[in-house]
Amino acid sequence: MPDIARRFPENPILCPKDLTPSRAGLEIVCLLNPGVFTFKGKTWLLIRVAERPEQKEGVISFPVLTENGIDIIAIAENHPGLDATDPRVINYKGADYLTTLSHLRLVCSDDGINFYQPEGYPLLQGEGEDEAFGIEDCRVALIDDTYYLTFTAVSGHGVGVGMRSTKDWKNFENHGMIIPPHNKDCAIFEACVNGKFYALHRPSSVALGGNYIWLAESPDGIHWGNHKCIIKTRSGLWDSARVGAGAAPIKTEAGWLEIYHGANEKHQYCLGAFIMDLNDPSKVLARTEAPIMLPKEDYELHGFFGEVVFTNGHVVNGDELTIYYGAADEFVCGAKFSVKEILGALVYF
Repeated sequence: MPDIARRFPENPILCPKDLTPSRAGLEIVCLLNPGVFTFKGKTWLLIRVAERPEQKEGVISFPVLTENGIDIIAIAENHPGLDATDPRVINYKGADYLTTLSHLRLVCSDDGINFYQPEGYPLLQGEGEDEAFGIEDCRVALIDDTYYLTFTAVSGHGVGVGMRSTKDWKNFENHGMIIPPHNKDCAIFEACVNGKFYALHRPSSVALGGNYIWLAESPDGIHWGNHKCIIKTRSGLWDSARVGAGAAPIKTEAGWLEIYHGANEKHQYCLGAFIMDLNDPSKVLARTEAPIMLPKEDYELHGFFGEVVFTNGHVVNGDELTIYYGAADEFVCGAKFSVKEILGALVYF
C-alpha cells in the first residue's frame, strides 16, 4: 500500500513526559489527536491529554470527574467483577469505565515543530454529567472570527459530541451536547454552503448498519439536522471496520477534500481521503482506494495502542498540507502532504 506522507524528522514532536500532569497524584499516559488552528501568528495544538493515577502493584485505579473535582476509583486487579483486558476501557460489575481521564490542553509554536505550553490559557476539562469521563479528540473550525470546538464527550451515558466556542481562547461559551450518543468524529466545514452550515460526524451501531461517516446541516452551526450517510466501510480493505472524519474539509477547485481515518478488523488505523461536491457536499465524487498514510514507523507501531495514525487537525498553506496526528495513541507527530498529490490519488466514481 502506498504512503505519501513526509513525516517530520523530529517525530514524535510531543511525548507524555513533555507536559506536566494537571494535578498532583496523576500521571500523563498519552498525548493524542490534537485539534489544530492558527492564532496570533502561531500554530496551536489543542491536545487530548490522557491521565490516570500513578498505578500501584495489585491495584487498578482510574479517575472520574464529579461535581467536587476528580475522584479516584481503585479496584484490586484480581477482583472477580473486573475485566481489564483492554488498555483503554475496563468493565467493573457490568459498568464500563475509561482507564484514563482526558482533558484538552493548548500548546503553541513559532515554527510548527517545537511546541510549548503558553501561560494564561486554561485547560479545557469535562463539565457536567455528560462529560464525567472526560473530553477527547477536538476538531477546531474557524468561521468568521469565532473558533468552534467539537469534541467527544464521554460519560456513563455514552459517547456524544460536545461543542464550545471562543474568540480569544480564554473565554468559552459551552453549547452542550450538540449530537447525542453514540456519536463522535464531528468536523464542521469552515464556510457555509448555500447559506447552510455543514458538518461530518460518525454515529455508531453495534448490531445494524455500521461505523459510517454522515453529513449534517444547520442554520446556525449549533442545531443540526437533515443527516445523511455518505461514506461507508469497505469489506476487505484497510477501512473495513470503521471510518471517521478528520478535521474540517479543505476547499479546493475540485471540491471539499476530507482526510479521514479508517480501521480494519485488526484495529490498524490508516488515513485516506474523499472529495465532496462544492455546492452539494452530500455528493461524494471520489475516494482513495489505498491509504495515503499507514502506521509504519516505530512510534506509530508501538505505544499505548499500537498500529495507529489518527488525525483531526491540519494547517493548509497553498499546496502544502501539514497534518498533526496521534501515533500509537501515545505521541503527537507531524507530516506534510501535497494537496495535488492527494487529489491525484482519488478514484472517481
